[in-house]
Amino acid sequence: MTILETPAGWPADETEALAVQDGLRARVVLDEPGPPVGTGLVAGVDVAYDDERDLVAAAAVVLDARTLDVVDEATAVGRVSFPYVPGLLAFRELPAVLAALDALTTGPDLVVCDGYGQAHPRRFGLASHLGVLTGLPALGVAKNPFAFTYEQPGPRRGAASPLLAGTEEVGRALRTRDGVKPVFVSAGHRVTLDGACAHTLALTPRYRLPETTRYADALCRRALREAAVRQGSGV
Repeated sequence: MTILETPAGWPADETEALAVQDGLRARVVLDEPGPPVGTGLVAGVDVAYDDERDLVAAAAVVLDARTLDVVDEATAVGRVSFPYVPGLLAFRELPAVLAALDALTTGPDLVVCDGYGQAHPRRFGLASHLGVLTGLPALGVAKNPFAFTYEQPGPRRGAASPLLAGTEEVGRALRTRDGVKPVFVSAGHRVTLDGACAHTLALTPRYRLPETTRYADALCRRALREAAVRQGSGV
């Protein structure tokens, strides 16, 4: 298994990364509807870290949006490319995520990230960053509300409430299972917030988290374990 090195020219510190964010944020599109719900191909991406070995593994899993069957998958393992800085996590993850997407043989119509899009201090989370770089519609589904506030949505599946930065709605708390704590959905690029929530509900027929995230999470963890074993054995 090849371990990807940090790409040439990748931001090396917080100042450089903030400048990149500022330059790309203006390219985010939030007034396109995105692909019709339940049609085409949807990819989930996720990452896993082994800080002790300086490794990050990314997985991209493509599902048929109608049946939710897996039609393609790929992984990539790289060096951790950026220090941990809140609000700049995309710079740690994107080289491996982009490599995993590039390794797919089937191009998705939509990408679902385990994280944030507009629900970000500078309105440019991983889903927005990835969407701008790839040109693909992208959204984020996170497990927690980050630093934003919300009121509990109703107890039934499909209930939602605004995720707020002051008075600005940056996403929604969305109930995907009756009586189960909500997930936190935000638009990333080329999809509206309403569309992002509709896609999330279509991808959660049985569990709290989207099927895209569940498959990608398991795959990137397995890739990381295999990479650690290979590195430990010198292969």
